[in-house]
Amino acid sequence: QLQLVESGGGLVQPGGSLRLSCTASGFTLGNYAIGWFRQVPGKERELVASIIGGATTVYADSVKGRFTISRDNRKDTVYLQMDSLKIEDTAVYYCNAPGRETHWGQGTQVTVSS
Repeated sequence: QLQLVESGGGLVQPGGSLRLSCTASGFTLGNYAIGWFRQVPGKERELVASIIGGATTVYADSVKGRFTISRDNRKDTVYLQMDSLKIEDTAVYYCNAPGRETHWGQGTQVTVSS
């Protein structure tokens, strides 16, 4: 069965950093473009960053310059480095293949608070 697992979230102060990790069972992440999404109550799930192939990346304006998406094909893992975190970044973060999101993991909670 297809399964996505997100990890690395936590509580951080504004201006702090976190690195999220995405792994999968049942398929190979390296075969797909992979994105990081986030969701807060009352809002649509938002794609904030994606990586296509080995290095091509795309970011939402809200995170551009602060977040970096990358992948390690040896580990078949996709990362999201989150720097200069803002309170508005508080959300549950999910990884998935944009356009193929028929399955979702449980996500990882990121809370930015002073």
